[in-house]
Amino acid sequence: MGRIEEEEFLYLTMTTGRRSGMPREIEIWFTQVDGRYYVIAERGERVQWVRNIRGEPRVRVRVGEASVAVAARAVDAAAEPALQAAVEARSRQKYAWGDGLIVALASPAG
Repeated sequence: MGRIEEEEFLYLTMTTGRRSGMPREIEIWFTQVDGRYYVIAERGERVQWVRNIRGEPRVRVRVGEASVAVAARAVDAAAEPALQAAVEARSRQKYAWGDGLIVALASPAG
């Protein structure tokens, strides 16, 4: 089994779709910065999964064999420019891409 950062995809499961009420799972590129997971919504607020987490930020993530419940939140680029830059840089290093709305996935306490 490889390191988590070497995994290509993270599986993000929203507790419920905001319209359907059904669980929704997406496969998405991810990075880690300071032990936290980050994903990027290329089309920002127009993406359905971003709308879903705005309505219910409690989600589940699975990377490799690890699965954990976390809280999702959009990163405010103006308020957290260093974090924004770090996540974009890590994403560009890993995937040669890093533009969009960054969403942090962290334990509810952290």
